[in-house]
Amino acid sequence: MILLRNIEIDGGASDVLIENGVISKIAPAGSSLKWELAGDVDIMECTGKVAVPGFVNMHTHAGMALMRGVGEDMIFQDWLKAIWAIEDKFDADFVYWSTKVACMEMIRTGTTTFNDQYWFFPDTHRAATEMGVRHALGYDVIDRNDPNETEREKDQCTRWYEQAAGIRESGNIYQVAFHAIYSVSENMIRWVSEFARERGLNLHIHLCETRKEVEDCKAAHGGLTPVEYLDELGVLAPNLLAAHTLWLTEHDIELLAARGVHCIHNINSNAKLSSGYKFLYNEMRDAGINLCIGTDGCASSNNLDILEAMKTAALFQKAWRNDPKALPLDELLSMATINGARALGLNTGRLAEGALADISIVDTDNSFFLSPASFLANFVYSAHSSCIDSVICGGKFVMRHREIEGEKEILAEARKQITRML
Repeated sequence: MILLRNIEIDGGASDVLIENGVISKIAPAGSSLKWELAGDVDIMECTGKVAVPGFVNMHTHAGMALMRGVGEDMIFQDWLKAIWAIEDKFDADFVYWSTKVACMEMIRTGTTTFNDQYWFFPDTHRAATEMGVRHALGYDVIDRNDPNETEREKDQCTRWYEQAAGIRESGNIYQVAFHAIYSVSENMIRWVSEFARERGLNLHIHLCETRKEVEDCKAAHGGLTPVEYLDELGVLAPNLLAAHTLWLTEHDIELLAARGVHCIHNINSNAKLSSGYKFLYNEMRDAGINLCIGTDGCASSNNLDILEAMKTAALFQKAWRNDPKALPLDELLSMATINGARALGLNTGRLAEGALADISIVDTDNSFFLSPASFLANFVYSAHSSCIDSVICGGKFVMRHREIEGEKEILAEARKQITRML
């Protein structure tokens, strides 16, 4: 049981009681003096601190956290070839320790849930569980249009699903993924989509990330865009989590909205690889699409800081639209919290009684919050994630006063893995 005393929520001082992993009570500050609290209560005095929902990073490759800077100053296609050449050497130990580093970084920057797409997912699950971070992950199919690989991938996908009961029972999410339309055969795309639908699983993919992807798809499939192509294959559905969705037509947006697809913006990765920056936020929002935000992996975005991604996303929208009102603060926060929770079907991303206790505690005793502007304006546009003092995930502290258990061991082992593998 945790009691956050005198913490600010939505501009008012509150007492927050956390029991059994959920927020059980929120009341005006001072109310806790009248509560009857049974058993041990961990009380944190939070005067001068503000509670925000834990961020939901909706597109990551946590196993790439030790790959920062390995493919700089390359266009996307060359970068991808360089990355695949390195990844061919990876093993479970490398991904496990890389994920530990990723989780440590996400905790430090206020993320309590991440939606992952990578190989060796059981080791990602083990690492994230040990770090106390909520996660959605599963088998990622990629056959590179090789029929022999297609059959092997189907086998692997089925086998891992049967062995993944522990992930579901732990309160985390098991799902499946395929890389992209250019790296996965039509046969495989149809099969894994149906596999996910029959079992009630999410399907996590990359979609319309580059102009070349769209042009190649049109050339190969009678003028169809990637969105139209996947619609013809029956893939577009409310269980689809589509990362990037950067190069879209009006008709694409209509299809994504009509099919209930959740779309994920990854501005830092897209800008850094020169994939593009004109994410059609207004158009997709107005069509009714649930829009989320992610960082992508560290080999392309170089960090997992959602607060930085929020600021960058807003600045790009304002700049290319020539409109300072584009992507207002409240919508930006929703993209990073409740929208991601909605896409994953989780009762998190909000501060309310009965919601999962995933909370970041922001220390405002610093220069970033001296301005009389709103907390959210200072938090997004002025502060850095270093102002996040403590983080609670599932009702447990995963960081307290900037300290994370086992940090030195994780960093030491990560250095060994980099030397061994890279």
